[in-house]
Amino acid sequence: MDDATSQQGSEAEAAARRARFGALPEPVRVEEMVEERAASAPDPARTAYNQDEWLVRYCL
Repeated sequence: MDDATSQQGSEAEAAARRARFGALPEPVRVEEMVEERAASAPDPARTAYNQDEWLVRYCL
Protein backbone atom coordinates (compact mmCIF):
# COMPACT_ATOMS: atom_id res chain seq x y z
CA MET A 1 0.00 0.00 0.00
CA ASP A 2 2.92 2.30 0.66
CA ASP A 3 4.11 1.89 -2.95
CA ALA A 4 0.65 2.69 -4.32
CA THR A 5 0.39 5.84 -2.19
CA SER A 6 3.85 7.03 -3.19
CA GLN A 7 3.07 6.24 -6.85
CA GLN A 8 -0.09 8.36 -6.73
CA GLY A 9 1.80 11.12 -4.91
CA SER A 10 4.57 11.18 -7.50
CA GLU A 11 1.99 11.17 -10.33
CA ALA A 12 0.20 14.11 -8.74
CA GLU A 13 3.50 15.93 -8.31
CA ALA A 14 4.42 15.21 -11.93
CA ALA A 15 1.04 16.53 -13.11
CA ALA A 16 1.49 19.70 -11.04
CA ARG A 17 5.01 20.12 -12.44
CA ARG A 18 3.74 19.70 -16.02
CA ALA A 19 0.95 22.23 -15.41
CA ARG A 20 3.42 24.79 -14.09
CA PHE A 21 6.46 24.12 -16.26
CA GLY A 22 4.77 22.41 -19.21
CA ALA A 23 6.78 23.91 -22.04
CA LEU A 24 10.11 25.59 -22.33
CA PRO A 25 10.15 29.19 -23.53
CA GLU A 26 11.10 29.89 -27.12
CA PRO A 27 14.86 30.19 -27.61
CA VAL A 28 16.22 33.72 -27.93
CA ARG A 29 18.31 34.41 -31.01
CA VAL A 30 21.67 36.12 -30.64
CA GLU A 31 20.51 39.00 -32.85
CA GLU A 32 17.74 39.74 -30.35
CA MET A 33 20.18 39.86 -27.41
CA VAL A 34 22.37 42.63 -28.81
CA GLU A 35 21.34 46.25 -29.14
CA GLU A 36 23.67 48.66 -30.89
CA ARG A 37 23.48 52.33 -30.00
CA ALA A 38 25.94 55.18 -30.29
CA ALA A 39 27.66 55.86 -26.97
CA SER A 40 27.54 59.61 -27.54
CA ALA A 41 26.31 62.07 -30.12
CA PRO A 42 28.63 62.48 -33.12
CA ASP A 43 30.94 65.47 -32.83
CA PRO A 44 31.49 67.20 -36.21
CA ALA A 45 34.52 69.09 -34.86
CA ARG A 46 36.33 65.79 -34.36
CA THR A 47 36.14 64.80 -38.00
CA ALA A 48 36.78 68.30 -39.38
CA TYR A 49 40.58 67.87 -39.52
CA ASN A 50 42.12 69.15 -42.71
CA GLN A 51 45.74 68.20 -43.47
CA ASP A 52 46.30 71.11 -45.79
CA GLU A 53 45.20 73.64 -43.18
CA TRP A 54 47.72 72.25 -40.69
CA LEU A 55 50.46 72.34 -43.32
CA VAL A 56 49.77 75.96 -44.26
CA ARG A 57 49.39 77.12 -40.64
CA TYR A 58 52.58 75.61 -39.22
CA CYS A 59 54.99 75.03 -42.08
CA LEU A 60 54.77 78.16 -44.18
